[in-house]
Amino acid sequence: MKYITFNHQNTSAIGIGTWHLGEGNQAQTEAEMQAIRYGLDHGINLIDTAEMYGEGLSESLVGNVMKDYHREDLQLISKFYPFHATPELIKTSLKASLKRLQTDYLDLYLLHWRGDTPLSETIFGLEQMVQTGLIKNWGVSNFDLADLKELSNLENGQNCRINEDLYNIGSRGIEYSILPWQKQHDMSFVGYSPFGSDGSEYLNIKPVIKEMAQAKNISVHQLLLAWVIRNHDLLSIPKTGSVTHMQSNLAAIDVQFTEDELRLLDKYYPKPTQEPSLETI
Repeated sequence: MKYITFNHQNTSAIGIGTWHLGEGNQAQTEAEMQAIRYGLDHGINLIDTAEMYGEGLSESLVGNVMKDYHREDLQLISKFYPFHATPELIKTSLKASLKRLQTDYLDLYLLHWRGDTPLSETIFGLEQMVQTGLIKNWGVSNFDLADLKELSNLENGQNCRINEDLYNIGSRGIEYSILPWQKQHDMSFVGYSPFGSDGSEYLNIKPVIKEMAQAKNISVHQLLLAWVIRNHDLLSIPKTGSVTHMQSNLAAIDVQFTEDELRLLDKYYPKPTQEPSLETI
């Protein structure tokens, strides 16, 4: 396993995303749990979930897996709804998530996206949870540059450890200003949906992707994931519902690109040349 510095910690090159996990029948849920176990047994040390995922079903699945591992060896991220972003509701949501996850604390607790609650109130509530020891640190998700700047100018806003946005070869907008800004402010970045979500329905797989994957003797999904983590400076959290898929993700960590290959991909999937609107799924 290769590791990166994420959230000031030594973290596996990829994490485990859990959107839609735990929502199927018993056999499917067991297969998903086996996939997570396989990843943890092979060096992955971060899991990302949220109260929104299956309205708690994902967290419950993760909790059933994590109880068999040493909690201090893993980083656990969960997220709360924007309509739970007041100090009182943050505490209520957090305690419910902790119960489902069968743990005493979260390593990171994130505002899933912005809502109507003033950020100052949300920060106050999150800082309270840090002080109680129920979370170690906090962050945000689906924030654009203006959101991040606003956050950083508020009291304790600089304590935000991570921002989690959409990032894949077809959605590169964060490269223009968000990623550089976060690096400058020592804020780790998480990219979700490296495959364009389920079935790549949000990502146009052009022939160059298939041709390059075939030439490198890897799958399209492995190429897409390898591209996202190519610079070893951010975390990607692919969702994994089977051991076979997890094995594929782990193998993608070792895939490398030549400069010519990267230039070719840039030609068909260009870098942003101006500030884009933030893409979300």
